[in-house]
Amino acid sequence: MAVPGSPPDHPVTPPLFSRAAVVASCAGFVVIGALQALYGPAIPALRKEFGIVPAVAGLSLSAHFIGALLGVLVFHVLRGRAGNRQLLGGSYALMAAGAVIFALASAWPLALAGAFITGLGFGGIDYGLNQLFSLGFGNRSTAMLNLLNAHFGIGAVAGPALVGWLGARHYPWIFGAMAVISVLLMCTLGGVAKEEPAPEATTHTSGATSRVLPLVAAFIGVYVFHVAIETGVGGWEPTHLETFGYGASAAATATSAYWLAMTVGRFAAVPVTLRFSAPAITIVCCLGMAGFLLLATIPDAAPYAYIGVGLMIAPIFPTCLPWLNRSVPTLAGAGAYVIAASMIGGVAFPPLLGVAIDVSGVKALPVLLFALAMCCVLLSLWLTRATSGARHRTANPPPAPAASADSEVTL
Repeated sequence: MAVPGSPPDHPVTPPLFSRAAVVASCAGFVVIGALQALYGPAIPALRKEFGIVPAVAGLSLSAHFIGALLGVLVFHVLRGRAGNRQLLGGSYALMAAGAVIFALASAWPLALAGAFITGLGFGGIDYGLNQLFSLGFGNRSTAMLNLLNAHFGIGAVAGPALVGWLGARHYPWIFGAMAVISVLLMCTLGGVAKEEPAPEATTHTSGATSRVLPLVAAFIGVYVFHVAIETGVGGWEPTHLETFGYGASAAATATSAYWLAMTVGRFAAVPVTLRFSAPAITIVCCLGMAGFLLLATIPDAAPYAYIGVGLMIAPIFPTCLPWLNRSVPTLAGAGAYVIAASMIGGVAFPPLLGVAIDVSGVKALPVLLFALAMCCVLLSLWLTRATSGARHRTANPPPAPAASADSEVTL
């Protein structure tokens, strides 16, 4: 692996991904997007098969997210001790095993165990590929991360649609298909580099080092708050629209359009990230979220405003990760912390938002989420100022290492 100060004839570091591995990684994100979205539509069949109430059936998603959080932490701990191929392969294997257990479970505790194991693999793939994509494409990493996460949205839209087409009673076959695809994706890991490149050498004063924790805390704040807005809109938009007189069908359709907008927004962000900086994109998106949430207080505009919220939320997660890695290159676990925190936010904020809505009423939903969006705005503005020195140091990065024509990835 190349190190700073190496002589010119030192062997160059190969790219982290071949073209085939990039395609396979995007397919992997379609799978994890579908898996996360399958539990809800499967609830009617789970209730009938296991004789459980809706709240108990919903524990399948909770078990999945608990596993996902642990999967992120385990993958991070094992980085450096095991190669990327082994960790990603193990994560796909866990996803496949968990999906099969969930599909074939004859008792509810066994099904929950399957969801937990699926989550373990899910967390490893989510964190592992996000982290590797944030490091593996140089100045194009932000664009590639948006492309990768857009495929998660494809899976999240396609999974429930597949359940609707085949019927909830066929959920075991759908989970089984996800397991088969996960196993097939293990065969593509030969195109992933065994190790990551060494971080760029940077000069840090003691004062700069003392700012690492505030920087990470601010990034965590952006992640937690924007995920809270994402889940808040996804969970409460139908109820909010119904208070304005929209029918249940129209409200559900508008919510589907919101989730679809997040997928479209990430694809649309790919060319944008090649022209504008991550701080600029993040600030504009946070301001856009706030503006569209205020617009959602107007009954006639609300369904369209929520689509706008989805478009603005879309680039934040994949755009901030390379920005974070550039800003705190000395803290190898920064990406793990923010991804884990975003998962915690996705679990913790929905009940907190529910309590706030119980007090203020569901019509206050856009205003409550607007307050969180303004927190994102303030944090992103502070981060832009605090990391401006790091951006100047990397404004003219060294050229990407040479690679053979059949292994180099281009966007």
